Amino acid sequence: MRNDLSRRGLIGGLTSLVMLGAVPARAQSVSGSYRAEGRNPDGSPYSGSVQIRDSKGEVRMEWQVGSQHYSGTGTRNGDVIWVDWGDSHPVVYVRMPSGELHGTWANGRGLERLIP
Repeated sequence: MRNDLSRRGLIGGLTSLVMLGAVPARAQSVSGSYRAEGRNPDGSPYSGSVQIRDSKGEVRMEWQVGSQHYSGTGTRNGDVIWVDWGDSHPVVYVRMPSGELHGTWANGRGLERLIP
């Protein structure tokens, strides 16, 4: 019986910690210019530049990759950003402690790193 109570207490404590951690902290703005390095779904590399405007949780992005220009809008929740850029799947980025944004696109088959 004591073992069950200890487990319940541990699980309750862990649940409380997870719930506290689930509240998004106010993240730093991601507005600015970035260098893009990525890998297409076919494995070929690409590079370019990205401009980001971040205002109150709304994000606007402009990519320049070679002669191609792409744009998208999205939302931000803490360090996670979702951007609709016209594909059937959004680009999803996570802001890293270094300030870089690491993302996936094409339903996870494409990868992109944005370097401030």
